[in-house]
Amino acid sequence: MEKCLVMVSGGLDSKLACKIMQEQTEVEAIFFILPFSGGCCSDKFCVFKFCQQEKIKLHIVDCTKGKLLQEYLNMLRNPKHGRGTALNPCRDCHIFMMKKAKELADSLKIKIIATGEVLGERPFSQTRHALTLIDKKIGFEIIRPLSAKLMLETSWEKSNLLERNKFYDIVGRRRTKQLELAKKYNISAPPVGGGCVLCDPQYCDKLKPILNSNLTYQDIQLIKIGRHIEGIILSRNEKEGNLLLSQAGIKIIPQDNPGPTALIKNKNDIEKAKELIKKYSKHKIEEFDIKKE
Repeated sequence: MEKCLVMVSGGLDSKLACKIMQEQTEVEAIFFILPFSGGCCSDKFCVFKFCQQEKIKLHIVDCTKGKLLQEYLNMLRNPKHGRGTALNPCRDCHIFMMKKAKELADSLKIKIIATGEVLGERPFSQTRHALTLIDKKIGFEIIRPLSAKLMLETSWEKSNLLERNKFYDIVGRRRTKQLELAKKYNISAPPVGGGCVLCDPQYCDKLKPILNSNLTYQDIQLIKIGRHIEGIILSRNEKEGNLLLSQAGIKIIPQDNPGPTALIKNKNDIEKAKELIKKYSKHKIEEFDIKKE
């Protein structure tokens, strides 16, 4: 039996793609840990559990560190195919992942690559025009079993390596058919939500000023919390304060009364951080404890 590498995200569509392809091929899966993803689709343990249950070998590609993080950030800074409503470079992101998937598939001698993409489900990256563009740019075939009947036949279908009549013609954002298939295959349907923070205008407003700096994964995560003022992060509550205390950098903590904790990288910002703590505190603060880690 031919092998297929399925790109899984943790969402329902990619789980269904695995099950559909298992009817005709031996399936292995590839999951990308991306710097800006969130919700169920960033949970490698959720994906691992599914693959374990379905006896699917899982390959994890971690793009939050090292060379892959830098490649991803370079793509984000200079997307060749535009952005969505915020900083989201969805088409370039898909191309990035598909090319990495092809590298893995080649190394494993796997000919077929599949995704859970649905025609018309995403307004920027899954229109017919966008999918055609992506396929042209990656330079190899992708099978999308949920919408395959609405798309051009792949060489695998033409040669009868894959049976087209076992695929589907799902289109649009309604999940009615996917939920029916979830029942058929007896798999759980994760809730819709979470996703890429690059689609969040508020997050992107904080990211833009530092996007061209030497960003780390820690920086990317810390943007999600606190007040960000000229390179200084101030906690807004006790939970955020405790989180900042666990991070690398210089921490400035009020001693005599409750107030925001500040996290900075540059020691030259210590006095500025103290003034901001005073400004955003409900109490009078004069003394500070400074921890450098």
